[in-house]
Amino acid sequence: MGDNKEQYIPALSYRWLTRFYDPIIGFTMRESTFKRRMVGQAMIGVNQSVLDLGCGTATLTILIKKNNPGAEVVGLDSDTKVMGIARMKISESKLDINLEMGISYDLPFPDSCFDHVFSSLLFHHLTNENKIRTINEVFRVLRPGGKFYLTDFGRPINQLMYLSSLIMRRLEETKGNFEGLLPVMLKEAGFDHINEYARYMTIFGSLSLYSAHKPG
Repeated sequence: MGDNKEQYIPALSYRWLTRFYDPIIGFTMRESTFKRRMVGQAMIGVNQSVLDLGCGTATLTILIKKNNPGAEVVGLDSDTKVMGIARMKISESKLDINLEMGISYDLPFPDSCFDHVFSSLLFHHLTNENKIRTINEVFRVLRPGGKFYLTDFGRPINQLMYLSSLIMRRLEETKGNFEGLLPVMLKEAGFDHINEYARYMTIFGSLSLYSAHKPG
């Protein structure tokens, strides 16, 4: 997460909470369930390249590599504190994972260099303008035929999830998510086969799991 509001809001909104990020997200957001579903949805081949965009403390990054040891896995984030935690976790895991510092809407990668891009709980930290810029960047760095797996808050599943989302939707960055704008943004960027393949209820609102395909 970023160093100012123009980039992104820090993890859990306040930097002093960063050290508690893993246990809080694990408890409140059904992290293990939805991240395993994300990785299970992807068909990652040997020697394919994978980017975990906004990787945070690298929980998903590590899971991707453990399940696909023959793939090249890269994690990217702009928050120095969470990246410090990520580096420690990766060192303890003894997995070959590259970490890069960078902004989601100005990626430090050439065109068409990844087969798969994952993003988990990043987009609600971005303004609508930067959501669009980020999706365009993902489209740029994906190879033709590549896939994007995006999980974030989406349109409420039911009345309970609508009530849960009332506080979060007051924030400018989350409003577009709860209005169901992410699939629209994906389509406008050029993605096709956009699919909401799973939904999960959390105490903060509904999580939507999307997959999208870059035409090849």
